[in-house]
Amino acid sequence: SGGSVSSLCLSLSVSPQPVEATDDAFWDQFWADTATSVQDVFALVPAAEIRAVREESPSNLATLCYKAVEKLVQGAESGCHTEKERQIVLNCSRLLTRILPYIFEDPDWRGFFWSTVPGAGRGGGDEDDENARPLAESLLLAVADLLFCPDFTVQSHRRSTVDTAEDIHSIDSCEYIWEAGVGFAHSPQPNYIHDLNRTELLKLLLTCFSEAMYLPPSSDSSNTNPWVQFFCSTENRHALPLFTSLLNVVCAYDPVGYGIPYNHLLFSDYREPLVEEAAQVLIVTLDYDSSTSSSPTVDGTTTGTAMDDVDPPGPDNLFVNYLSRIHREEDFQFILKGVARLLSNPLVQTYLPNSAKKIQFHQELLVLFWKLCDFNKKFLFFVLKSSDVLDILVPILYFLNDARADQSRVGLMHIGVFILLLLSGERNFGVRLNKPYSVRVPMDIPVFTGTHADLLIIVFHKIITSGHQRLQPLFDCLLTIIVNVSPYLKSLSMVAANKLLHLLEAFSTTWFLFSAVQNHHLVFFLLEVFNNIIQYQFDGNSNLVYAVIRKRNVFHQLANLPTDSQSIQKGLQRKKKSPEPISRTNSQDGASMEGSRPAAPAEPGTLKTSLVATPGIDKLTEKSQVSEDGTMRSLEPESLQPLPEGNLPSAEVSHPQRDRRRLSSASSSGQWTPTPDWVMSWKSKLPLQTIMRLLQVLVPQVEKICIDKGLTDESEILKFLQHGTLVGLLPVPHPILIRKYQANSGTAMWFRTYMWGVIYLRNVDPPIWYDTDVKLFEIQRV
Repeated sequence: SGGSVSSLCLSLSVSPQPVEATDDAFWDQFWADTATSVQDVFALVPAAEIRAVREESPSNLATLCYKAVEKLVQGAESGCHTEKERQIVLNCSRLLTRILPYIFEDPDWRGFFWSTVPGAGRGGGDEDDENARPLAESLLLAVADLLFCPDFTVQSHRRSTVDTAEDIHSIDSCEYIWEAGVGFAHSPQPNYIHDLNRTELLKLLLTCFSEAMYLPPSSDSSNTNPWVQFFCSTENRHALPLFTSLLNVVCAYDPVGYGIPYNHLLFSDYREPLVEEAAQVLIVTLDYDSSTSSSPTVDGTTTGTAMDDVDPPGPDNLFVNYLSRIHREEDFQFILKGVARLLSNPLVQTYLPNSAKKIQFHQELLVLFWKLCDFNKKFLFFVLKSSDVLDILVPILYFLNDARADQSRVGLMHIGVFILLLLSGERNFGVRLNKPYSVRVPMDIPVFTGTHADLLIIVFHKIITSGHQRLQPLFDCLLTIIVNVSPYLKSLSMVAANKLLHLLEAFSTTWFLFSAVQNHHLVFFLLEVFNNIIQYQFDGNSNLVYAVIRKRNVFHQLANLPTDSQSIQKGLQRKKKSPEPISRTNSQDGASMEGSRPAAPAEPGTLKTSLVATPGIDKLTEKSQVSEDGTMRSLEPESLQPLPEGNLPSAEVSHPQRDRRRLSSASSSGQWTPTPDWVMSWKSKLPLQTIMRLLQVLVPQVEKICIDKGLTDESEILKFLQHGTLVGLLPVPHPILIRKYQANSGTAMWFRTYMWGVIYLRNVDPPIWYDTDVKLFEIQRV
């Protein structure tokens, strides 16, 4: 019974001599138990005992692993027709899930699964035959077979009991895909036993892949995970149906309980654990650095299959390959609708509490959505083709706003911003933002009437002015997104216009400009936003023009920024008096939306995982110029004005103790001081001409109206500005510059640490990796 497994482990570590592999009576006790669950195995097999066996009786641990894999292989061979065989397979699967992390944490053991076990249990000298696969390969192939095992993990297609059992080696697993969706039209009858069995096997698979957690982050992100590499190769005959099953199970999931609100309170949902596990396995198999390879692009021809058959063949990783070749509109629609439905689930909670089960795997979904857009450009264009993209945007803005004060959710903030940066590189995204936003989701932001662009600007303002310190590295990204969409924004609300000017005010104080080597870049970004709107969208933007006129002193102060040493020192003195990163006053926030809760910091003691640095904005993006006809051409770096004085240093996320601000890259001593020459070098490049010309023309006219009509009422002035025009009065419009996200190994490594950190923290029942010596990230308490 249960107790025996734990006493067995103990007996393995204290047994003076190795137990023979052939002693089946002894080994079978490990998997004979009928009533265990994975939680039981974790409780009965303590970490200390696994480590003791590893140190004291390594050959016993080796034999235990070998025998457990052998049982899985036998189960896959036989097709698991009896209840007893299924129980043995599940127990072996649970035991391996328990033990593998302890094998990975010890560098001496890491090669063990990739070695062949000579002659063990195979009776004599057949080590040279093709059966002598490395243990890892045998394990992965057995799990793949077991995931398509009739009556165990999939519905049997047998017509009657008279037929002989289906031979697991002759079945075409493509006919047994788990759920309708991409490339498969038939939705099998739900069967919760099959769901539970799949979930257990996927948990084992995820544990196999987790060797990546035990290697420190390296700048060389191309070091592939051998487990994933083998599993996603042509050696796995189930690669296509399994990829399709995982994707479809995730995208078809509807947590509302099959369309009936409140139904989830009545029955237990066996699908959700499977969906979570499927999402985690999927994103891990798609961990692939697209910057090191030509990412597979597709030429638009459509064939009759779900995957494109056109060249180039794409990467060896078949999961990445299949993902990049999905191309049918109805498949894209199915994926996008599914991801949008699941991402908006936590938002639905806020205005229909308890109407649906609240899902917790939104971070995995965001990684999956990122991979889809990054590896499949056709999908990205499909997403931007209609206003469906807003069904992804609104949940992301909700998560960003909700997590802005929470130190444990820095990773969520980054991935949300990365996705918006990727989308903002495409013209269609800016155009879509003009759709009016009708409020449903209570968010802790000022009430406004306007478009999705207003929502985005207001949330970004909130993150910058009331997020925590560790978000400073994201400011460049947030403003780059606004720059990218600005040429297409037809009409900003007064609330959003005021927010943009408040940011300019905050970023152009002398203490902020002089206190770090790259802070002035933020002013450049904001000026670029104003220039784009004034030059390309003047007509509908009287609110912004009015706000610029009201705050004209900010622009005059910038134009007259002092550059002498004494003023620089005085500016820095001011900083010591006001340590706040950005003044939170005079932003006239107004009341927050009804029903919203303020963004809360993490509960003390919350666990979080550290993240590697993200590359600076100049590494994350490349500049493209938009031509008259709307097409973009990439600009060669040398034809561009370099950003003044050095690149943006990358943001160091995992070492808060070093320095709260971004470290200056200017000097090796780490102590950087602003000089008059340095200030001059960028002050002379501030793009103020367009705005100064606008002020020169409009301010006298507005002042005249005020005097003539004795006005203090802004509606008259707005009316005048609405009908005004600056045609022929402004400088020649500058070309529109878009900074498009570009794949690079720095972000690939960031995604790897983020994704495994999420998976580590989300798997608490059972706690698969807890208290093992992971190296990819540090586990920290807030």
